[in-house]
Amino acid sequence: MSVGAWEPANQASNDQSGQQIDRALLEQILEFMECPTAPATDSQEASDLQYAADPTAMHAPALDPTTLPASLQSAHWLAGLPTSQWLQEASHWQPQQIWGLIRFFTLAESSLDWPGGAESPVIPLAKSLRQRKSPLNKAQLMWIREHTDNRYLPYGPL
Repeated sequence: MSVGAWEPANQASNDQSGQQIDRALLEQILEFMECPTAPATDSQEASDLQYAADPTAMHAPALDPTTLPASLQSAHWLAGLPTSQWLQEASHWQPQQIWGLIRFFTLAESSLDWPGGAESPVIPLAKSLRQRKSPLNKAQLMWIREHTDNRYLPYGPL
C-alpha cells in the first residue's frame, strides 16, 4: 500500500493566473462602453470624478452576444483572473475608466453569463477606487444593484 498525493500532469493549463491582462482588450471594452481611453492629465482628475458621478455616465450599451464584437465575446477568461491581477491592472487606469470596466463586467455577468460571483472583477476594481479615496458613489452603487443579481457586488463577501 502506498500513500501519496496525485498531481495532475499539466497543472498550468488549469491555472488562469498565468494569463496576462491585455490592455488593448480593455481599451476595446472601454470604447464599447463609450469611455475615453486616452490617459488623463492632472487637470482632468476632478472631471474624472465628476464623470463617474454624472448620471449620463450611467448609460451602458446592451451586451447582446449578436452585437458584441467578436474580440469581446471571447474575452470571458478576463472574468476569471485573480484579484491581485485586477488590483495591479487598475493602477494603470483613471477612475472613469475603472467605472467603465465595472459597468461592463457587471453587465457581462448578467447578460452574457460570464463568471462572476464572489470572484467577479468588479470587486477588485471597486476596491481600487476605495484605495484611491474615490469610492463608488450612491448613484453608482444603485446602478450596479439595478443591473445585477450578484449579491457580492460591488464589495465582495463580507
